Amino acid sequence: MALSVGNSNFKHQRWLSFVTADIDWAIFFAALLLTCAGLVTMYSFKGDNLLFEKQIISLGLSVAVFFTLSFFDFRFLRQSKVSMGLYLAVILILTALLFGGRTVKGAQSWFDFGGFAFQPVDLAKVVLIAVLSKYFSRRHIEIANLRHLIISGVYTSLIAFLVLLQPDFGSAIIIMMIWFGMVWISGISKKHILGFFLFVVVSSLFLWSQVFEEYQKQRIINFMNPLADIRGTGYNAFQSTVAVGSGELLGKGVGFGTQSRLKFLPEYETDFIFSAFSEEWGFLGVLFLFSLYGLVFWRLILSAWHGATNFETLFCVGAVVFFLSHFLIHVGMNIGLLPVTGTTLPFMSYGGSHLLAEYSILGVIMGMRKYRRAADRESATNEVVGFV
Repeated sequence: MALSVGNSNFKHQRWLSFVTADIDWAIFFAALLLTCAGLVTMYSFKGDNLLFEKQIISLGLSVAVFFTLSFFDFRFLRQSKVSMGLYLAVILILTALLFGGRTVKGAQSWFDFGGFAFQPVDLAKVVLIAVLSKYFSRRHIEIANLRHLIISGVYTSLIAFLVLLQPDFGSAIIIMMIWFGMVWISGISKKHILGFFLFVVVSSLFLWSQVFEEYQKQRIINFMNPLADIRGTGYNAFQSTVAVGSGELLGKGVGFGTQSRLKFLPEYETDFIFSAFSEEWGFLGVLFLFSLYGLVFWRLILSAWHGATNFETLFCVGAVVFFLSHFLIHVGMNIGLLPVTGTTLPFMSYGGSHLLAEYSILGVIMGMRKYRRAADRESATNEVVGFV
């Protein structure tokens, strides 16, 4: 009987060590704290809390997906037929969106299913990371070959073009940044970097004259001189910088942000949630916020370093670029350094689609940790067993 109980306890300990060793709890709790910071910022102590309640539901679903994905073996993503199947599915979904999507604030970016809406661009970014990881992992030695840069660029540009047609300028920029970041890590020659920037210049001229809507042009013009029209195109940027500056050292306190709570700052739950948080929590609160993001980036970089193969390493690198791009663009436009593009802040901004995508990326990386380098896995397991 004693032997049976002992075996049961040993099996339980082994199972517990298997689960906990594969979950990076530091990155999970950092992401969770960031989401909670967003929830506190969008919560209203009086009046309607519909967005807050919906975000709570989205968080519960996202966390469930995170843990579910952490149990999967994602080595099947290395197969060409799987990655290309996902890519073609995304292309079809983005194309269908142009014909049957719902238009919100000038962008046809949503599928409306009655009780909930879904924004496919967030899914497209995750799939693009997987596709580029698969492509570059097989060709990392030949990455200096211009042909591979062109092919990977075509894959990326097709998605970016469909997103631009919505139009969603901010997401299109992030998609291209994901491609460039992964190409850079894969190894790119200086002459190709120069060629890329020349391509960007030419493409920018074409986009300005043929693709950009008038309001998008006004945002860029306003970026050059944000105070030229603070009652018009520069209003959001002006109110955002006022909110950030008014937080000073300690902030005005939770629920006492005048710019956001009195509606001077529009979209404070989504596009300008960093400004709303800064006003209520101040400089010290922002430092704490940045430390949480720094922890997320650092742990993702460690996961990339210990990836089982080039595919896992590149996927983690893509995740870092994904989160870092969103973070830099959102904060930049909130403090007046970048034009307003409607980019969300990872884990904090309101929206179930992007929250689900972000926790899904982390869940996939947790699943990849199951078969990371043998020495690292053994070390982590022994560490957890010793702790338990």
